[in-house]
Amino acid sequence: MNQRESGKIAEKIAQTHLVSKGYQILEVNWQYHHLEIDIIARQGEELVIAEVKSREGFAFEHPLDAISQQKMQHLINAAEAYIQLTDWNKDTRFDLITVVFDGSDGRYELEHYINAFNSEA
Repeated sequence: MNQRESGKIAEKIAQTHLVSKGYQILEVNWQYHHLEIDIIARQGEELVIAEVKSREGFAFEHPLDAISQQKMQHLINAAEAYIQLTDWNKDTRFDLITVVFDGSDGRYELEHYINAFNSEA
């Protein structure tokens, strides 16, 4: 499985996870110019901007380490555009969902970091 394939599978796993926790998925791979948000969801009255990171195996850096200040700023900018375009006027938070695949048998470990960073990143 290449990086693109594992990323798409991880996004599907993340969506399933969010739905199982009662989230409403609003958008997937939402784009604004060169910016992209993996998942935009709603939990109650809160907008959730979710970044999904994946890796194969535990030999490489943890996916949590793969989100840079620049990536955070891109997510913030994209979220601001989405909020403006949709007239969202309630709370917004930024979550990070990591999926680490363990071997070729389909096993994985998912971690969901709620409010992983804020818009002042």
